Amino acid sequence: MRALITGSQGFVGQYLRRELEESGYEVVGLDIQPGEGAVQADLLNPEQLAAAVRQAEPDAVFHLAGQADVARSWKIPQKTMEINVLAAVNLMEAARAFNPSIRMMLVGSSDQYGNLGEAGRMVSESLATHPQTPYAVSKKAQEEMARVYVRAYGMNICMTRSFNHGGAGQRLGFLIPDFASGIVKVERGEAKSLKVGNLTSRRDFTHVKDVARAYRLIGEKGKPGEVYNVGSGVTWSAQEILDKLCAMAVCPIPVEQDPARMRPSDTPVICCDHTKLTTDTGWQPQIPLEDILSDTLREWRERE
Repeated sequence: MRALITGSQGFVGQYLRRELEESGYEVVGLDIQPGEGAVQADLLNPEQLAAAVRQAEPDAVFHLAGQADVARSWKIPQKTMEINVLAAVNLMEAARAFNPSIRMMLVGSSDQYGNLGEAGRMVSESLATHPQTPYAVSKKAQEEMARVYVRAYGMNICMTRSFNHGGAGQRLGFLIPDFASGIVKVERGEAKSLKVGNLTSRRDFTHVKDVARAYRLIGEKGKPGEVYNVGSGVTWSAQEILDKLCAMAVCPIPVEQDPARMRPSDTPVICCDHTKLTTDTGWQPQIPLEDILSDTLREWRERE
């Protein structure tokens, strides 16, 4: 089996490559920057993309590339829509021209559900989506376009709504690496305290290795046209995560709340119901939160 991963050099893409290779796949990456084991192509260039798909000759395509920064999506809404929607359409067109029966998986986000209030305590795919950011709207539009290709052309496309995930290699701008990098600065004497925002919201966190395994199984066993929640089914408050990370620190970590980091519109809780994913593929989360935290903290300590 040959698999093509768009965004193969990204955070999740690197883990998915390893997951697929360890499962016997021959993997080709598709990235805008050149890299080992990858073809270089711009997803916004239909001709270039079609040529790259023909060159890769994949049996399965995993579409991970995109504009994934929610805050940045407010600053570049047009580009966010272009990268997350038009690029996906170009990829589906390229795959349809190469082999309409090719298996495809497109990654979406739990942000598509919007601010759920108490309904966020257990979220299944049947819950109506109410995206409230340009990023979430772009992922919803990508999903709807994929459904069009399934209905109109009979293509074998599955979609995800992925909840929070983490592990070594995740960039700043996400809760756990932000906390971990700040703790390391205090440990090194580069900062006097760790500045934090809202600590009451509860989120569902999954280790990126478990997420990569879920993506492989969806690619293999997912049903065409279906959307799969990917998440652990367990929530943790930001305060609980902070306490666990501080307990792993080599010195006391003074914590200060920073009003600039407060986001009062945060959904108070969002927890994944992964029943559908488990039923269709057999997937279950295996790696505990503590491994996400220790892996991330270790990585930041190893950085110069």
